[in-house]
Amino acid sequence: MERFDILVIGSGPGGYVAAVRAAQLGRSVAVVERSEIGGICLNWGCIPTKALLKSAQAYTYARHAAEYGFEATDVKADITRMVERSRGVAAQMSKGVEFLLKKNKITLIKGEGVLKSGHTVEVNDFEAGTRTVYEADHIILAVGSRANSLPFAPIDGERIISYRQALVPDKLPKSLAVIGSGAIGSEFAFFYRSLGVEVYLIEYLDRVLPVEDDDVSAQISRSFRKAGIKVMTAAQVKSVDTAGELCKLTVETKKGTEVIEAGTVLSAVGVIPNTDSIGLEEVGVEMVRGRKIKVDEYYRTNVEGIYAIGDIIPTQALAHVASAEGICCVEAICGLNPRPIDYGNIPGCTYVTPEVASVGMTERAVKEAGIEYKVGKFFFLASGKAAAAGEKDGFVKLIIDAATDRILGAHLVGANVTEMISGIVAGRNTGMTASDLIHSVHPHPTMSEAIMEAAEASHGECIHQ
Repeated sequence: MERFDILVIGSGPGGYVAAVRAAQLGRSVAVVERSEIGGICLNWGCIPTKALLKSAQAYTYARHAAEYGFEATDVKADITRMVERSRGVAAQMSKGVEFLLKKNKITLIKGEGVLKSGHTVEVNDFEAGTRTVYEADHIILAVGSRANSLPFAPIDGERIISYRQALVPDKLPKSLAVIGSGAIGSEFAFFYRSLGVEVYLIEYLDRVLPVEDDDVSAQISRSFRKAGIKVMTAAQVKSVDTAGELCKLTVETKKGTEVIEAGTVLSAVGVIPNTDSIGLEEVGVEMVRGRKIKVDEYYRTNVEGIYAIGDIIPTQALAHVASAEGICCVEAICGLNPRPIDYGNIPGCTYVTPEVASVGMTERAVKEAGIEYKVGKFFFLASGKAAAAGEKDGFVKLIIDAATDRILGAHLVGANVTEMISGIVAGRNTGMTASDLIHSVHPHPTMSEAIMEAAEASHGECIHQ
């Protein structure tokens, strides 16, 4: 029986990162993967989605060429070529992960892994028709999640689709109803609308992107409506009828019951952890919140030798969180005494236009916590770089602790803000204050100047608005 120091089940951003870090630390490592290397993120999530959104952005720029001083005539969206580019980017990234595994001498085992004990895993290779048992001192579960669906509207892959089908359409529907306005729903709503599809965005809660700050949600709602997306909030889908030529959605709103017709329905109502059928009950792994695995701060389960990271534990279901958990888990296994992850300082990003990026507490949460605070806000309308780029929508909002001057939360809407949030995350990690930001000279002209200006605004010292 082949034995490894560490065996990882799943090669997504949690699994492959954990494997590489373990190999760097001199351990013998294997990764079990039943599907594409790189997992959902690289193949059916983060990466191909961003490739499609980039195509939509380029198409939008071309359609508005006159605003930038040149002509682009007969501009047409070719969804087939956009999808081909997106799949090519995903394939390239997957090959890159495969190269990393080989470079670090990590054994790749194809098949579906099932726990047999705290130190053994049986791998079922469906293609080869074999079952092989492997031993490991430590087993890390990083099996990710899959799309959820409403009980009365199961995903059939044709009329009611998930993100997987939304990524690879063979043609554009004339109309699309998106149920759920989280990051996945909002990004696809924006993408399809950018290409001329009639889009309904239906959200059960009272605002789009409901985990974001209220001001962010309001800005994105305005931007969506300006783009022609029909936004419905505080709206509950009661049924979906797919029998006719068009899908009929019965939606309950504050105004009463409405019937929405759309050619396709995208279910974007969250994800389900892949914790079924991997042997958890058989080996006695303790669960929490139904399908999530209970772990400690170093991702140890109650069963010696078994660890869990990523979407299958009750933390934020984000690729960068899974990667950080994988590193922390492995370093703890290897005796490095890593710092536990601060889940209050995890950035979130949504890649619509304008982009959204945030970290820390929302203003609503700060109020509910009874913390005295100040708000510093700077609108990109007053930014020279934003004006030059033709990207004046959005703002930077900083929520500052009135007693300590530290940043409780940062909420950004605008072009490239997903690239700007990391500096605030790093600053919060080291105790940065608003005063520190004010006295850090920012380059001009840049979008990032808005962060300094927002800090100045919290002190009543803002120069440019």
